[in-house]
Amino acid sequence: MKKENFISLILGTAGGMLFALGMCMTLLPEWNTFKEGIAMGVAGLIVLLVMVLVRRKMLGKAPIRISGKTIGATLLGIVGTLTLGVGMCMCMVWEGLMIQGILVGILGIVLLLCLIPLCKGLE
Repeated sequence: MKKENFISLILGTAGGMLFALGMCMTLLPEWNTFKEGIAMGVAGLIVLLVMVLVRRKMLGKAPIRISGKTIGATLLGIVGTLTLGVGMCMCMVWEGLMIQGILVGILGIVLLLCLIPLCKGLE
């Protein structure tokens, strides 16, 4: 295993676990740890951001340039993820919205699939 892959594995796992634990702490009222969960989630996001920067540096790539395409892809990813999440909530949490939740979830999946040609392009 190459060094950059190992470093990415460690930082990605740590950041993902911190973020996931922070979201659980925030979203489960039984735990009564809302503020601590937000701090934990932000710490996870910071570790994941550091992972991206370190990996790009180790691969000798230029830092990420902010362009219209980058902002558009980020917004599409956020909207697609939220749409998929709302569809899941409609199916599993809210009563009587199974069919509508499936349709909203499929829409979220389609939005996320649109990221592939947007980021990689078509040949």
